[in-house]
Amino acid sequence: MSGAADVLAPGAAARPVAAASAAGVGRPSLLNLLFVLPYVMLMLGLVAVPVGFGLWLSFQDYDMLGGWNGSVGLANYVNLLSDRIFQGAVRNTLLFVAMTVPAFVGLGLFLALALNDGLRRSAVLRSVFFGSSVLSVTVVTLIWRLVYMPERGLLGTVLGAFGLPEVNLVADERLALLSVVIVTLWWIIGLPMTLFLAALQQIPREIYEAAALDNAGRARTLWSITLPSLKRTILLVAVIEAILQFQIFGQVLLITGGGPNNASRPVVQFIYEAGFRDWQLGFAAAASQVLFLLMLLAALGQLWLGRRQDRG
Repeated sequence: MSGAADVLAPGAAARPVAAASAAGVGRPSLLNLLFVLPYVMLMLGLVAVPVGFGLWLSFQDYDMLGGWNGSVGLANYVNLLSDRIFQGAVRNTLLFVAMTVPAFVGLGLFLALALNDGLRRSAVLRSVFFGSSVLSVTVVTLIWRLVYMPERGLLGTVLGAFGLPEVNLVADERLALLSVVIVTLWWIIGLPMTLFLAALQQIPREIYEAAALDNAGRARTLWSITLPSLKRTILLVAVIEAILQFQIFGQVLLITGGGPNNASRPVVQFIYEAGFRDWQLGFAAAASQVLFLLMLLAALGQLWLGRRQDRG
């Protein structure tokens, strides 16, 4: 009876917990920090320290051959704002992102909707579209240089077969950036398509069955069920592709070289040339900080729009 009384007594259940707390059970221990220490060290060594050093370097006059020549304050940033080549590089980068990100979202969603079934044909096509994503930038640009090759290239051959005049996309200032956009879309469209496919397969089938019972058409189902269910994935794809496309470099360098007349030169190529061709590391670091700011503003803007749509 005494044991039953102890169990039923008020506060009896709290006494073991209090005793355990007094013994130190359940309290955070310094030993727990050992589990996160490797991650913290990697973050400090690979992210925090390089970012901090790059920010410090952007205020310095540092030449890879002449060494450190002291702090110059905001001089590197002032010189960037007056540099026409850098202004053109920023304009080209923003235009490239504006052309590719909506195309990645729209085309990736279209392919995912078209190939979201259990047919073997769709499985093969999914593999084909995703297969280009695993190729290196060197292989991709080699393929497309053969396509863009004047007179004997695939593009010129196809246009000639239809009696159309040849168009040299790479050598035309108005079309050079467009040629890089086409290459990039062909290369990376597999990733957005895969993300949308994964999101589509998470939508419960019961919702579509209920819509079919209500005689909802395909357009109505797409607008009222599919797209609202893919809001977060659309935002995710837009943010990922914006961050990636702001860093465009390899395909431009190997296809157009930034030309003609700097018509396709991106910011990353400007940073590369300033740092490793002209050896002005401080100037290049300042340009990289501007690029980081552009990427941050673009990502924050898309997140803000996404949250605003969710609230609406």
